[in-house]
Amino acid sequence: MFAVIKTGGKQYKVAEGDVFTVEKLIAEAGDAVQFNEVLMLGGDKTTVGAPMIKDAAVQAEVLEQTRAAKTISFKKRRRKHSSQRKRGHRQPLTLVKITGILEKGAGKSGVMAALGTVSGAAVAAAAKPAKATTKKAAPKKAAPKAEKAEEGKVGTAPANLLKGPKGDKDDLKKISGVGPKLEGVLNELGVFHFWQVAEWGAEEIEYMDDRLSFKGRIERDDWIKQAGEFAEAAK
Repeated sequence: MFAVIKTGGKQYKVAEGDVFTVEKLIAEAGDAVQFNEVLMLGGDKTTVGAPMIKDAAVQAEVLEQTRAAKTISFKKRRRKHSSQRKRGHRQPLTLVKITGILEKGAGKSGVMAALGTVSGAAVAAAAKPAKATTKKAAPKKAAPKAEKAEEGKVGTAPANLLKGPKGDKDDLKKISGVGPKLEGVLNELGVFHFWQVAEWGAEEIEYMDDRLSFKGRIERDDWIKQAGEFAEAAK
């Protein structure tokens, strides 16, 4: 059986046991990651996504963080004295080994999603506004107006956001696509429990998608259903 996955803006045809490099992932050696963008599954039966195959995934183990061979760029401007520049670059890569291909059940696997450096930058960008608001000493009456103006563009902030967990916080990494870094960002935004995620409506999902720069990932990975099941199991 084989699969075609998308990561780092590239597509890879993979099978169980394959070892290869991809654009750098936010993970450490020994971590298990899951590629959720599956374009095709092949074997006895071929399935093609539109564009992705829902609830399918490819799981892998991170072997090491490495770099590609150095490339040199040299620029020189004619008739400009001493106008030349030489630079070297080694592209950061991640060596992975494919451990399994899931035709379905990706949302319940509990394995963190394989986030690349672009996704990681988006997560970091989402975290900065939350920190800035705590430091900025804005008038109490002006703050709600600014918040409403922002909500009008990106949905509505969930009403169940908390300043701290109620008791022990839940392990949000159980939700498909949530790793340690993203869990930290959710905590900073006031999300600590499965029941909070399970209560989000359409406008609240839109708001959180915008803050996390996910572009529909919450609905695509069915966070609401997963969180509801985990919350029910924790009772």
